[in-house]
Amino acid sequence: MEREHTTHSSLFLVLSALFITCLLISNIIASKLMRIGGIVLPSAVILFPVTYILADVFTEVYGFKKTRLVIWLGFCANAFMSLIFMIAIGLPHPDFFQNQAAYATVLGSTPRILLASLAGYWAGEFSNSILMSVLKKITVGRFLWTRTIGSTIVGEGLDTVLFIGIAFAGTVPAGTLAGMMLAQYLFKVSYEVLFTPLTYLVVGFIKRKEALDTFDTGVVYNPFTLGE
Repeated sequence: MEREHTTHSSLFLVLSALFITCLLISNIIASKLMRIGGIVLPSAVILFPVTYILADVFTEVYGFKKTRLVIWLGFCANAFMSLIFMIAIGLPHPDFFQNQAAYATVLGSTPRILLASLAGYWAGEFSNSILMSVLKKITVGRFLWTRTIGSTIVGEGLDTVLFIGIAFAGTVPAGTLAGMMLAQYLFKVSYEVLFTPLTYLVVGFIKRKEALDTFDTGVVYNPFTLGE
């Protein structure tokens, strides 16, 4: 059932838009903290793991090369959004506008936070997609759950360590830093595990709809090569 797409289908474009939307919203709401029991987490954890689920779907159905394009689109969209936010915050405002500080608090990212976000996203998403693709070839397309969960364990691990490490190292005690990493990591991986049945349904539907099930035979896993 494998074939090469020479163009991007409408369904691929819809899923790509959903992926980028989830990513951008996650970064906007990340500054809002929430408490679950005695654990404090950024509210982005309710949505950001969806990007990993979608990345699994992309890699499983369309292959690494097309997933690589989507990951880079998300990276560029996030960087561009952050740039526009910084420009908007820096624009002069009239005296009657009383919400400048609140606006900057919600939408303003320090260069350190922005770097942490981009580094974590880049390393996490690419490692997730590459491992997903490699495991699919090893398992000959069987045992989807081993690929979705296994790739998430690695991808979310890199994302969490890089983001929290770059963003907060030196500003909070080492024990607190490790606790933040562990709490977010366990939450994100648990999220993926719980949504595994839904991932199966979505992957099955898209494979049937697209008549496509890609195996990345001969693919070079270079994140910086965007061509076919």
